[in-house]
Amino acid sequence: MRKRNYIILGFFFLTVLIMSVGYSKFATQLTLNGTAKIIGEWDIRITNIEATQIAEGCDAGTPSFTNTTATFNAKLVKPGDKITYQITIENQGTIDAVLETIIFKQTQDEESPELSFQTSELSHILEAGSKTTFMVTMTYDEKTTENPTTKSKSIIGIIEYAQK
Repeated sequence: MRKRNYIILGFFFLTVLIMSVGYSKFATQLTLNGTAKIIGEWDIRITNIEATQIAEGCDAGTPSFTNTTATFNAKLVKPGDKITYQITIENQGTIDAVLETIIFKQTQDEESPELSFQTSELSHILEAGSKTTFMVTMTYDEKTTENPTTKSKSIIGIIEYAQK
């Protein structure tokens, strides 16, 4: 009986050995190699600023801009005068953009009610390769009857685009 148990046990180990050799002979190892590349480019920028409407006798100055800032200095002479600037924003990248935030506010230290700023609406979607324009108008209040004590006012504008 003991001899029979040793034979069965030996047969079992021999079977396991044969199965292991067979598995390794027919097993295949697969190797995967891959590379990912980001080819999209984010490039929203100001590409132009120009004075489009200037009241007679007023000075629109020489507007200037960089990729992310626009600067202009309007000089208004009398009540009712207006100067309007057209600002062009272009998506020179390959990723569509959506307008996320637009804030225009006057600086706290220059409270001149005789001067006001208005802006036109901006396009909410700026597709890759496209451009949009908006207007900024400075106005000397036509109802002003006295010489103002504060003769200047500045605004700060923040326009944020996000990935669509």
